[in-house]
Amino acid sequence: MKFTSVPPTSFGTTRLLVFSLVITVLAACGEHRTDSITGLPSPGGVGSAQPHLAEIPGGGVVLIWLEPGDDGSALHYSVLQDGQWSNATSVASGNNWFVNWADFPSVVPISKSHWGAHWLRRTPGNSYSYEVVLSMSDDSGKTWSEGIVPHDDGTPTEHGFVSLFPHNGELAALWLDGREMQGQTHDSEDSNAGMTLRSAVLAGDGQVVQSKLVDGLVCDCCQTDVAMTSEGPVAVYRNRSEGEIRDIFVTRLVDDEWTPGFAVSDDGWEIAGCPVNGPSISAGHGLVTVAWFTAADEMPRVQAAFSTDSGRSFGNAVDLDSDSPIGRVTSLAFDSRSSLVAWIAESPDAGARLVALRVGIDGALGQPVTISPIDSGRLAGFPQMARSGDNVVFAWTHVGDRKTSVRTALLQASAFDGQRNY
Repeated sequence: MKFTSVPPTSFGTTRLLVFSLVITVLAACGEHRTDSITGLPSPGGVGSAQPHLAEIPGGGVVLIWLEPGDDGSALHYSVLQDGQWSNATSVASGNNWFVNWADFPSVVPISKSHWGAHWLRRTPGNSYSYEVVLSMSDDSGKTWSEGIVPHDDGTPTEHGFVSLFPHNGELAALWLDGREMQGQTHDSEDSNAGMTLRSAVLAGDGQVVQSKLVDGLVCDCCQTDVAMTSEGPVAVYRNRSEGEIRDIFVTRLVDDEWTPGFAVSDDGWEIAGCPVNGPSISAGHGLVTVAWFTAADEMPRVQAAFSTDSGRSFGNAVDLDSDSPIGRVTSLAFDSRSSLVAWIAESPDAGARLVALRVGIDGALGQPVTISPIDSGRLAGFPQMARSGDNVVFAWTHVGDRKTSVRTALLQASAFDGQRNY
């Protein structure tokens, strides 16, 4: 199953006039109605898409997105300050970027001042020949280094689905690497030479060090994710066995080596193609949460599992939504006993909508809260979620008349309290 590139559009850069009004929340299928959701004026212009949220060490949230411009595609960021987004700041731009609904760029603060960014650049070859480009900033995003490619294989293959994370104070990256697939396609039946998962560290002087093979056979185009625990990074990804079982795996970076990956849950999803629906991991308060989509046994559902030992082991999976969800999950550590998970749900009577709920380590579920109606197609991309003090920040891509625009909203964290004792 291939994923379709979304080329840069030419809608211009007129800013959206999104008023700071309380959003009217749809109540459907037993979901919670709340007046605690507040819309934020979006810093993204018409045509903006592929948002990504990241928390800044010491406090704050940074939003990034792609936007079409005179020079092709541009990567912008904005910081949430006093309940509103700062003016958009450009990180980089180019007319040879690979722009895609599922494989999106990011800006991740490694420390308060040391930030990392990545985007994707086309290379000669075919439609899915592109490379990862990393950049660093030592002044909280004001200026950025020249782009650096963390892989040196030089093959005209796919390199993407990147997760940036801190490692010993440096910028580290995890990505899907198609160097072993040269001459193949996503639909190739040769499972012995498939997509790999690799990582590297970008030292302060710009040198690529500690290049690692993490897993030699993984799903072709599902997102990866990394969370930081008290014992170091923990990564999740969709694995691929030779028998085409594509379950969610986890690995830990210990003493500069990745541990052998293992299944968070033995879903047993056999699928001869990539579902383009990767997992999410979050860590905090001594708790690690993995959330994911599966359609094992032809039953689409969103699930979550918890670890209390920094990702060494996980408890039983908890079903969050088995009513034919679309998936595209994101997770957020809430406290020592629970986490928030958000995803795109869909039902015949309510349509597609971005929902979030609180799930306890004991499997208890809060009442789902509808954040916003959302398009069910690929242009809507993958919603994002982050914590900002007493609020939870959401970002997603709104689609109207085939035009995209980034939307954001705040939800009071207290909206998830009082539903039960977690």
